Amino acid sequence: MADPSEQPFDAVRQDIAQIQSLCSKMELLWRSISAKSQRDLWKRKVEQVAEEADSLKASLDKYNLRHQRRMQEARERAELIGRSNGDSSHVLRIFDDEAQAMQSARNSSRMMEETLATGVAILSKYSEQRDRLKRAQRKALDVLNTLGLSNSVMRLIEKRNRVDRWIKYAGMVLTIVILFFIWRWTR
Repeated sequence: MADPSEQPFDAVRQDIAQIQSLCSKMELLWRSISAKSQRDLWKRKVEQVAEEADSLKASLDKYNLRHQRRMQEARERAELIGRSNGDSSHVLRIFDDEAQAMQSARNSSRMMEETLATGVAILSKYSEQRDRLKRAQRKALDVLNTLGLSNSVMRLIEKRNRVDRWIKYAGMVLTIVILFFIWRWTR
């Protein structure tokens, strides 16, 4: 189906083709004229009309090419405007994905801060327990000394204290290692 804007061009193109065909017929006719002056006159007139028809055809082709280029630019412009106004859902999806990634990073950072705060709280509780246990040990030693318990019971208590200390330090190291791996995993 022809573009409606092409119809005037087609009509003019047909008219020019008709003029060119008439020029070729007239060329045959002027050759048949017997008088030389009449023949030269008609030859010039036919050549002039043929040149004008060729010039009109070239001008029409240039104009048609410019018109087609403008129409193509208008279609592309309309497509771009339509894309920028209504077809931006893929851009919004990209921004949504980025926002979700940022929210996830914030949540991870908050969780790491909470884990660090929990670790600090645990260490402070261990410190308080150590102080309490030292006080209790001193009091127990004072009581035992006053009661006169044997040295073997005292050694047992000290050994148990050392084992508890090792458990405490191993727990601290294990907690730090776990926190380190969690920190490395989130980065």
